[in-house]
Amino acid sequence: MISLLETTRISFRALKANKTRSALTMLGIIIGVTAVIVMFAIGTGANREITARFSSLGTNILMVRPGADTGPGRGSRSSVTTLTIDDAYAIEEHGNAVAYAAPVYGGGAQAVFGNANYSVRVTGTTPDYFAIQDWGLKSGRVFTDQDVRSATKVCVIGQTIVKELFGNEDPIGKLIRVKKVPLVVIGILEELGESPRGDDQDNVIIVPVTTAQRRMFSPQKMGSVSLISVKAIDEYHLEKAQKQIEDLLSIRHKIRPGSEMDFTVRNLTQMVEAAKSATRVMTLLLTAVAGVSLLVGGIGIMNIMLVSVTERTREIGIRMAVGAKSSDIRLQFLVEAVILSLFGGIIGIILGIGGSELLSRSLGWATEISALSISLSFGFSGFVGIFFGYYPAWKASLLNPIDALRYE
Repeated sequence: MISLLETTRISFRALKANKTRSALTMLGIIIGVTAVIVMFAIGTGANREITARFSSLGTNILMVRPGADTGPGRGSRSSVTTLTIDDAYAIEEHGNAVAYAAPVYGGGAQAVFGNANYSVRVTGTTPDYFAIQDWGLKSGRVFTDQDVRSATKVCVIGQTIVKELFGNEDPIGKLIRVKKVPLVVIGILEELGESPRGDDQDNVIIVPVTTAQRRMFSPQKMGSVSLISVKAIDEYHLEKAQKQIEDLLSIRHKIRPGSEMDFTVRNLTQMVEAAKSATRVMTLLLTAVAGVSLLVGGIGIMNIMLVSVTERTREIGIRMAVGAKSSDIRLQFLVEAVILSLFGGIIGIILGIGGSELLSRSLGWATEISALSISLSFGFSGFVGIFFGYYPAWKASLLNPIDALRYE
C-alpha cells in the first residue's frame, strides 16, 4: 500500500497539472469561509460595542416605564399614563437602596434662536436626572428644585444645540424659543456622543419637568410622566432597589397580589442581554447563510472530482495494472479533495481577517476576529473536503482495471 506522504505528493502533482480548475474548485470554499469569518467578526464586534456603550451609562441604572411588560412587538406604551412625578419622589424618599430617582417627560420640538432653528428632543425632568446620567456641565449651572416647583422657563442644552443654533456665540443667558415658549439658557452639557441605540444624546434641551408639562406639552393627565429614571446606590443594590420600587409602586397604585402590574421596572443588565441576544440571533442567521456557500463549495468539489475521475480513467487503470489497490486510488482522490478544501479554507481565513479589518477601518464598524470562527471555518472546510470528496474517490476505486485501460 502506498504511504500517505507519497499519496499526498501524487495528489499535489495532479492538482498542479490543472491549476485553473483547482483554483475555481476552491472558490466556493474561499467565499464561504471568508463570509463566515466576516459575519462572526461583525456579530462579536457588535456585542462588544453594545456592552461598552451600556456600561458607559452605568451598571446600576433602572428604568421604570408605565404599562405592563408586554414584550417586544406588542404595541406602544406612549398612551399609558400610570406613572407620576409623585411616584418618582416617593421612590427616592422611601427606597433605601435608591440613590436618585427622576421623572422624565417631553417630546420633539423646534428650537429657534434668531434666524436659526433646529429640530430637538426636549426632556423635562428634575435636577437629580443629571446625577443619574453622570452628566456634567461644560459651563453654567443646572436648574434647581425651586425651578421645578415654579415651572421656571430655563433650560440646559447639549453640544449639538450649541453648534446648530449659536455657532461661536456663548449661549449662557441667551433666550431661545421652543414651542413658542421663551427659555433662558442657564447651562451647557458636556458632550456625550451617540447612545447605545445610535441616537445623538447631545441633541437635547433639558427643562424642569413642570415647565415641560404646563407650558410646552399637554399630557393626558397632569403630573403623569413617560419614564422614571432611577439610580441604585451601587450595582450590588440593584436587585434590592428593583424590589423596593415594585413593592412601593404596587402599594401606591393599589395593585392587588397576583394582579398584573401597571408599570415595568427594567435594569440596564436586562437591556444589554436583550440587545446582545438579538445580535446573536442575527449573527447566527447571517452565518448560516454564509455557511450555505460552504456547502455549495463542497458540491462544486464533488462535481469537479467526478469530472476528474472520468478524465483520468486511463491513469487509474494504469496505476491499478502496476499494483495500486482500490484503497490507494480512493485515498488519492480523497486527499486531493481535502487539499482543495483546506487550501481554500486557509485563503478564506486570510481574506476574512482582511475583510473584517477593511470594514472596521472604511465603514467604522465594530468588528472582532474570533478564534472560534477561524477554527470552525477551517474545521468545516476540512469536513466538506472529506464529505464531498468521498463519493468521487469511492467511485474511482470501483473502476475495473481492464475497462479503465480501454477507456478513450
